[in-house]
Amino acid sequence: MSALSIENLSVTLRGRPVLRDVSFQIQAGEFVGLLGPNGTGKTSLMRAALGLISCAGRSSLAELSAADRAQVVAWMPQSREIAWPLPVERLVALGRLPHLPQGVRLPPADQALVDRAIARMGLDSFRARAASRLSGGEQARALIARALAQDTPLLMADEPAAGLDPAHQISTMEVFASLAAEGRSALVSLHDLGLAARHCTRLILLAECGILADGPPAEVLTPDLMARAFGISVWHETTAQGSVFQPLEVL
Repeated sequence: MSALSIENLSVTLRGRPVLRDVSFQIQAGEFVGLLGPNGTGKTSLMRAALGLISCAGRSSLAELSAADRAQVVAWMPQSREIAWPLPVERLVALGRLPHLPQGVRLPPADQALVDRAIARMGLDSFRARAASRLSGGEQARALIARALAQDTPLLMADEPAAGLDPAHQISTMEVFASLAAEGRSALVSLHDLGLAARHCTRLILLAECGILADGPPAEVLTPDLMARAFGISVWHETTAQGSVFQPLEVL
């Protein structure tokens, strides 16, 4: 059974077509990077798939009730505002709410998931700190930890690596890759093509209101497709440490 099934999805915003007849599936064990220039509909695609904006077509997630959806997909939007001065541990524990009856204290098994999410994002020393007082990058990591604590078969994140320093960009991508290795799935929008090349198992490239390419990174991050989608030249090399991909110049 697929983690996400999209069929003929179309989105129009303010009278302008953003996506037309987009179809794809995400299977268990896939780490899918969603690529495309600004304005090509990456965020709209994910929000429509979640039933957060109106669209034509079908999404397996949008067909679920809100309660059921929260148990099968964790969503991290691009906006990262934390309004309340909750301790980081309590903020991350909010990820367990879809799985617990209202008013129930966090059982040990759920606390273990919270602890694991905090450790995965390198936040053990921040447990008691007010999340609203963290730096922007630290807040991003805390919100990713909250999504991880939700412990769903699918995680969807909109630009989760934006604003992180290089070490935490790499470690965050490694966390998403580890979810796929455990048999879960991740759909993540990215602008960093190097991170996408190195860590994703599959890439979906959006352009011209639809999917321009869909496949393994080596088949999507080609000079021809990068020139067509982004108008750039690129350099790619396979090293002992993995794939290295670098945009070079505007064509």
